[in-house]
Amino acid sequence: VQLVESGGGLVQAGGSLRLSCAASGRTFSSNTMGWFRQAPGKEREFVGGINRNGGTYYEDSVKGRFTISRDNTKNTVYLQMNRLKPEDTAVYYCAADRRMWSVIGTSISEYNYWGQGTQVTVSS
Repeated sequence: VQLVESGGGLVQAGGSLRLSCAASGRTFSSNTMGWFRQAPGKEREFVGGINRNGGTYYEDSVKGRFTISRDNTKNTVYLQMNRLKPEDTAVYYCAADRRMWSVIGTSISEYNYWGQGTQVTVSS
């Protein structure tokens, strides 16, 4: 099983980026997928997640700015990030929960598969 993130980069504050997470090795259409991020010197934190029904849940600081979606035909999950702020700078990781249910976990321990991360840098 492999998760590969892409789409990171350098953007000015107020700009947008769309991250992709492509899964291979198995399908995750029945699994919750999450996005996390880790800024330098900080712990990895939950950003948001999407369950098998398309329901989503977001951390407060990104609500209204970030949107998670999924395309099960491509086994891919997306994180659309708008109105980016310098404090959004971090390495972004996607993760998959191997349990086939609709709960969106917010802790690292609830996810079993992880990508390698993609850097997002927002300049002021």
